[in-house]
Amino acid sequence: MSKSGREIELKLELDPMAQDALKRAGSIEGFTAGRAVTRTLQSIYFDTPDQALRKAKISLRVRKTGRSWVQTVKIGTGVMAGLSTAVEAEHPVSGRALDFSVIEDPDVRKKLADTIGDASLGECFETVMKRTTRQLTRESDGACIELALDSGNILAGSGSQPLTELEMELKSGPGQALFEAAKALLGDIPFRFSPFSKAERGYRFAEGLAAAETTACFAAPVDLPSGIGTELAFRDILRSCLTQIAENRLVVLASNDPEGPHQLRIGLRRLRSAFRLFKPVLNPATLRPLDAMARGIAAKAGALRDLDVLIDEIVSPLAARAPESLSFDALLEHLKATRGQDTRRVLQNHLKSAEVNGFLLDLAAYTEGRGWLDPENFDQTAQLAQPVGDFADKALARQWKKVLKYGKRLEKLSVAERHEMRKAMKKMRYGIEFFGCLYPRDKVRPFLKRMKKLQDIFGYLNDVAMAEKLPQTCPPSGPQAGAVHQAVGFVIGWHECQCQTMWRHARGYWDATRETPKFWN
Repeated sequence: MSKSGREIELKLELDPMAQDALKRAGSIEGFTAGRAVTRTLQSIYFDTPDQALRKAKISLRVRKTGRSWVQTVKIGTGVMAGLSTAVEAEHPVSGRALDFSVIEDPDVRKKLADTIGDASLGECFETVMKRTTRQLTRESDGACIELALDSGNILAGSGSQPLTELEMELKSGPGQALFEAAKALLGDIPFRFSPFSKAERGYRFAEGLAAAETTACFAAPVDLPSGIGTELAFRDILRSCLTQIAENRLVVLASNDPEGPHQLRIGLRRLRSAFRLFKPVLNPATLRPLDAMARGIAAKAGALRDLDVLIDEIVSPLAARAPESLSFDALLEHLKATRGQDTRRVLQNHLKSAEVNGFLLDLAAYTEGRGWLDPENFDQTAQLAQPVGDFADKALARQWKKVLKYGKRLEKLSVAERHEMRKAMKKMRYGIEFFGCLYPRDKVRPFLKRMKKLQDIFGYLNDVAMAEKLPQTCPPSGPQAGAVHQAVGFVIGWHECQCQTMWRHARGYWDATRETPKFWN
């Protein structure tokens, strides 16, 4: 039986033990689940010597299931937020070899012919997977989803690479159903949004590239195409934020790398800054729950990150500067114990929760399903369609006005107001990073350079304000209490002196930032 049309799939990576638990799962809340069926799938992927199909985002394979072979062409194989929306043409063939004569869709045949040209096609790699499938249905909206749990290996040359993946393909019903089914199925089981299709994984393995590792994920540069509309720009920025948040959640769960909570908090801050920058064109009702959840996760990630900074950047460097009569051992031991036993555990437990799983899937659904649309806002369509360059000019001007409000009173700012100015500058910087590609680099760089110097001062002031709270967290009594409090006194005194020295430069840095031409005007 032939099949042609657009395939909508949600692809998630799981720990093998978690997948075994899902295979044994019974009912799925909100859905009727059919009987599980397990089969072995052998898939052989083809391309030209120069990988013309891969470059055109096309995958071409034949797959053996039992005694039957099926040839599949997928056009548009990129994966965003775990979501794949390729055009798929699937037809039975007689064996392992390709047969383009069976393809019924003339557009697919033409696309293949134009891409391949006179080049030869050959086998590149194969996958051998054990697939357990179930059909999920929901009467209320006609949703029908094929749930597939894949476990097996990618084979290329004499090597193999394991792969464990959950695929959920929407057969009918609204796209939102994919994410709702994933929430109901996964509960509190952590997952990774698959960054690649199986075809792209195969290419990467054949080239000797390692599988995705659990290492700190930094914000990738946002590259907005010339002439892109405001809505698509917002979607691309959300995708960047979602990737950074989801990847660094796994880093925090898998290791004690201090960069994990740091990049997680940055991802959440970038997300919330994007919400605020684009707020004039968004539906506030759908925005609030996501923003509130992001704020809650950021607070827990921030508590761990603050302790990392306190230990590694505020206290530890002074151990070598302190008089010999002062010992920092007891203070550092106390801080590290607090970080490991309490703060990190609180964050990790939260990141393993069904609540955080739901947030990530809700954010993905919001991003890919245009969750910002407001049916009562009749002007929204025009606002979302405007060129993002026009929107960026206004958004950056609004944010700069907020920074300017504090900068005009720089010397008179209270500690709380300094903190607010610091946050306003951070939002300004994230906005410039989002929209910077729309402006000449030689115009953006001078402004960013000057503002960063000012941000460094405010960041240090914030870190020292955090150190000033140390006496409240240290044990009031005990054999080491005296040594701890002496070390705390030295830390606070030394850094307050440094603060006074640095703050004298703040006016100069602020004047330089204010006088630098505003590239968005």
